[in-house]
Amino acid sequence: MSTPPRATRQSFAGRDLRHRTLDRHSFKLCDFRGADLRGASLRGASFAGCDLRDTDLSYARFSHALTHDPEYGHTDVTRARWNGANLRGVTAERVIGWTHDRSDSGVTSG
Repeated sequence: MSTPPRATRQSFAGRDLRHRTLDRHSFKLCDFRGADLRGASLRGASFAGCDLRDTDLSYARFSHALTHDPEYGHTDVTRARWNGANLRGVTAERVIGWTHDRSDSGVTSG
């Protein structure tokens, strides 16, 4: 079994990542500002201390994705677009810009 790709302190800002399969990828302190992840598969992906501001996550498929790591700090999803995204099984702790007012989202926070 191969090890999934890991990225630390890399910039994906403004990149077109539509419909990419990024399952089990690990991102630490990466910049995704303004990236287009529409329809991407992010099952088991980890975003530790990443900047997802203004990222389009419409229809992205998350499952068991992590958005925090005490060692690398908070992930910022301010103004990220989540329209139609599947957030089943997502763990979202210590996330900046996450909306806490949706009790029906299916997202766990602890």
